[in-house]
Amino acid sequence: MKKRVVVSDVILEIVKWTFLIFFTIATLYPIINTIAVSLNDGLDALKGGIYLTPRKFTLENYKSVLTQSTLLNAAFITVSRTVIATLLQVFLTSLLAYILSRKEFLFRKPITLLFIFTMYFNAGMIPNYLLMQRLHLLNTFLVYIIPGLLSAFNMLVIRTYMNGLSDSFVESAQMDGASYLTIFWRIIMPLSKPVLATVALFVAVGQWNSWFDAMLYNGFTQRLSTLQYELMKLLSSVTNQSQSVESMKHSSSMVTPTSIRAATTIVTMLPIVMLYPFLQKYFIGGLTIGGVKE
Repeated sequence: MKKRVVVSDVILEIVKWTFLIFFTIATLYPIINTIAVSLNDGLDALKGGIYLTPRKFTLENYKSVLTQSTLLNAAFITVSRTVIATLLQVFLTSLLAYILSRKEFLFRKPITLLFIFTMYFNAGMIPNYLLMQRLHLLNTFLVYIIPGLLSAFNMLVIRTYMNGLSDSFVESAQMDGASYLTIFWRIIMPLSKPVLATVALFVAVGQWNSWFDAMLYNGFTQRLSTLQYELMKLLSSVTNQSQSVESMKHSSSMVTPTSIRAATTIVTMLPIVMLYPFLQKYFIGGLTIGGVKE
């Protein structure tokens, strides 16, 4: 039997796909345009009219960014803080979330409320700075790690996911004599991969993009400067200072604030863009937390 075509359904499909196409274009165009500008000669980019492809191809913008003497050490510090902080925060936050998800834990509600309280009230920048000073964390690498070991928001996200797991897994393991730590490591953690990957992506992006803490706590310690902070200083110096034409020339090309800004943006976002496809399936699964109830 031939399926009947409903006009309203056809119109809905046309509207839906039209919206999705325009949304995709609106999302991708700024990125493609930034890449085109970053690969274009700086002086030529000032004329405008660059859309999807560079008009006068050059790699001098990236050379100006990547040949900075302090960039290699800053990249090492950024990668180190991103990896270490992500692993520690995901593990400790998920461990706390597991404890607060157990119904037999007597104080789980008041402790949860205490963590929620910290989400609404913040002491401010000056008290935080004084706290770091009292803890002797200023001008140290640990100032990037310790303040973010636990996240109240991420804990609630992970706890919500763990609450949706079947208790039969835990009960079976307890009958076999497994301890709480064994249950957490061998059962809860593997079952929570989607939400853990989602949180790990959030933490990694936050650590990778962070520069204000480097400026605030380690601004006078060059060996602990981060990639984002160095790129921010580079961008500020190119934008705000009057540089001579000779100092910006490389062979037949010239870098300008516009071209440097584009190259800096691409260098900053590239590692996260490369990481995302490997976590996409877990990321989508993590975003659907609580969407289906049995």
